[in-house]
Parts: sequence; structure tokens; C-alpha cells
Amino acid sequence: MRVLVAVAGGFLLAVLWFDLMFDVQVRRLRGATPADAERTLASIAAYYRRVVVDAWPMNRLVATMMLVMIVGSSVRLIAGTAPRWQAALALVLALVPTGLALARVLANAARLGTRSEPPATQAELARTIYRDHLLCLACIVGFLVVQLSM
Repeated sequence: MRVLVAVAGGFLLAVLWFDLMFDVQVRRLRGATPADAERTLASIAAYYRRVVVDAWPMNRLVATMMLVMIVGSSVRLIAGTAPRWQAALALVLALVPTGLALARVLANAARLGTRSEPPATQAELARTIYRDHLLCLACIVGFLVVQLSM
């Protein structure tokens, strides 16, 4: 179980890394010319259109790995195969990014991918996604550290 849960966390870490390669462009928006801002938003939005909207059924793999991470962590906590505090911490570190993804990131990425909002709204969506992904990254790295130390 430990290996399977760690693999799920590693997979999600890799997905976040790819997301962040596009998200980091949002830092260029401050002070950018309208043309540069448009190119930046177009790049980020095209990525999210591909991975959130157009990537069916592969985008379901991310949800499956989130489920594996949560169920596996829950089983480890209930079974008592690891110190309780570590198992509980791992579960919390799995629930936070999964909950954030379901509650906000996925919807914001889909909205950004459609490019139907005004540029200022698109820029704010991109900034919010970037910040959320940084929090998710910290949680997933923490999850893997805790999970692999049990």
C-alpha cells in the first residue's frame, strides 16, 4: 500500500510540475504591454484548454491518482500500519490539494481555457491558479516526505 500511495503522490507531483511550467508565466503579466500580456495569457490558457477540457479521458487519471492517494492514506491511518500522527498528517496533506483542486483549481482552469472572460479576469484566474498550485506543490511534497518516512 505504501508504494502505491507514494506512486500516486509522485504522479501528482509530476502533473503539478507541468502545470507550474505554464503557471509561472503569470509573473510576467505585471507591467507587461497589452500584446505581451495577451501572448502570455494565450499560452497559459491553451495549456489548460488541452489538459482540462480536451484531454478526456486522460484527465481522469489525475482524479484517479487523487483518489488512490486519499483512500490509501485513509487505509494506512485506519489499519494502524504507521505511527498515527504520521498517517493523519499524510491524509491531511492529501486532502488539502485534492479539495482545492475540486473546489477551485479545476473550475478556474476550465474557465481560463475557454478564454471567454475579459483579459483582466483571465489574468486573475491565472494568478489564482498559480498560487493554488504552489500550495498544492507544498502539500504534495510534504505528503511524499511523510509517506516515504513511514
